[in-house]
Amino acid sequence: MKLEIQRREEAFAGASFGSVGRYEKITGRFHGEVDPKHSLNQVIVNLDRAPVNASGRVEYSVDFCVLAPVDRAAGNQRILFDTSNRGDKLALIDINGAEKGPTSNDPVTAADAGNGYLMREGYTLLFCAWQGGVAPEEQKMMADLPIATDGGKPIVATSREEIVLGQNTQPAAAPLFYPAATQEQDEATLTVRQQESDPRTPVAPSAWRYVSERAIEIDPVPGFGTGALYELIYPARDPIVMGLGFAVVRDIVSFFRYETPLELGAAEHVIAYGRSQPGRFLREFLRLGFNRDEAGRQVFDGIYASIAGSRRIDLNGAFSQPGRFHRQHEDHLYPEDQFPFTYGTRTDPRTGKQDGILATAKATNTCPKIIHIDSSTEFWQGRSSLLVTDEEGRDIEQPEEVRLFLFAGTQHAGPVMLKHLGIFSQDPVFPVNTVDYAPLNRSLIKALERWVSGEAPPESRFPRVDDGTLVAPFPQSTQGCPQIPGARYPAVINRLSAMNYETQPPTAIPGTEYNLL
Repeated sequence: MKLEIQRREEAFAGASFGSVGRYEKITGRFHGEVDPKHSLNQVIVNLDRAPVNASGRVEYSVDFCVLAPVDRAAGNQRILFDTSNRGDKLALIDINGAEKGPTSNDPVTAADAGNGYLMREGYTLLFCAWQGGVAPEEQKMMADLPIATDGGKPIVATSREEIVLGQNTQPAAAPLFYPAATQEQDEATLTVRQQESDPRTPVAPSAWRYVSERAIEIDPVPGFGTGALYELIYPARDPIVMGLGFAVVRDIVSFFRYETPLELGAAEHVIAYGRSQPGRFLREFLRLGFNRDEAGRQVFDGIYASIAGSRRIDLNGAFSQPGRFHRQHEDHLYPEDQFPFTYGTRTDPRTGKQDGILATAKATNTCPKIIHIDSSTEFWQGRSSLLVTDEEGRDIEQPEEVRLFLFAGTQHAGPVMLKHLGIFSQDPVFPVNTVDYAPLNRSLIKALERWVSGEAPPESRFPRVDDGTLVAPFPQSTQGCPQIPGARYPAVINRLSAMNYETQPPTAIPGTEYNLL
């Protein structure tokens, strides 16, 4: 493993943070390699089909960034790993309350530190890329992961793209995540449907075309309005070994923890933070056994999984698309939301499978302390009830290593993210909840820090069936929600069945729908 340092400079325009003082920023590339024959790595799909170096190992390189006290002795000897979201840094926004701006991914101004909480606490912040295929944009963290081949020849398999054209009435281009193996239209099918559950209508070949191996152009089909789903099923090539991203995080965090580069010294504890997609990443990271490095050492002592719901991530597949996430309408059939859902080990009567997010970590004595938080959105879109109930909708108890908290009445990501996306308080009937996550995150990060240091954690504050705080979503009366003139009660929830992914498009297995509360 090798650190290639590209920049080493003053952070936050030289701002000083209490007794800890000033911070420096170190950025560059982390060059690593993994043994495809090591038992811990064999779970990575297509790793055995990736090119190897002279030592028989698979190489990768990723962007990394470190924010550390200039006076190392003034720090708290703890690393906070900010699991990037599609190449973006989040912790300074989500915990310190910094505004998302043009330098959020390359913090240089004092404003980029927000209120400076993590700096005053003395944390070393570590960031790295882990997701392949991220669209290159300035300041995003990028990962160079290998492409699997069949003995040096391209691997070709069926892939699926879901496209929403919005309000376009003119021909619109749609990118393809994986390149087309052929641009012959008769090798692909394009369909359209207005609602996710509607029958698919074939789109005539004259109404769409390849413009390159990486994009198609679609003429919007008359009769289908805003939000219609176009679905392309086509032969794709060159699958990225996406699951290697789990090993990337394992190895870079282990390297900084145990090899103590950059004069950082030994870390007493390492905590991972992940919001939304990274929170789902961390759940799958644990399930697949990556909290144990190749030397058998524990990687993270604590994990803060934010607004992940009961979901995981589509990362460890042959043609994975980890940027997608399962909603009631969009991306509903992508393979991220399947059993297991709970941290504890359970048997799923629908599939006969037995598993749990922490099953491997418990078996290898590498189980971290976990604080998991969700917003109210996660109950409707992320199926958070599956975290805490069984197949009959009854309460189940959580492992002793897990605490769950609901930020009640809030929406996914809080107002900071929604304001940045330009949808802040636009709905006069249902304005965005203005509760800021940052103070809540700071409180629970402090609780997690104390927990990994041996102090007792706070008790979970999460809906339960037995106290009446977790109920069926329909009919409206079960929620105790009155009829309010002009207000719309949700008509649907993001339902889920066990899926058959051997077909394209995937199909629900009859009789396997899960009970959602």
